[in-house]
Amino acid sequence: MFLDLFVSAYQAVCFGVYKIPKVKRRDYLSLDRKKLAHLNWVQKFNCLYCDYANGILAYASEVAGRTEWYWCPIKHPSHAKRAHGHYDQFIEYSDGEAFAKKHRQQRQACRACESDCGGL
Repeated sequence: MFLDLFVSAYQAVCFGVYKIPKVKRRDYLSLDRKKLAHLNWVQKFNCLYCDYANGILAYASEVAGRTEWYWCPIKHPSHAKRAHGHYDQFIEYSDGEAFAKKHRQQRQACRACESDCGGL
């Protein structure tokens, strides 16, 4: 729950200041498996935990991805494992010329993003 509170507070302040569209937390939380009639209360509790934990991690990943997209849209020299959806649009690691030209465009694209914009 600390991660949830921290990410939400960070996003509320920083995304507001830099005019980055906020990630909708509710789009990442789906606490619906607890409603399944064929699960006992222990299974429902475990499903609730998994739903919340995985949803918050996905939400935090999207917030971190948009932060990276806005501030440092540069690919790593070796491909990042499980990169977020924005990563493929990042500038190549050693291409300083492209960074100088495209960084402002990357920020504008980030600001224009209203939902999951990983597949631009």
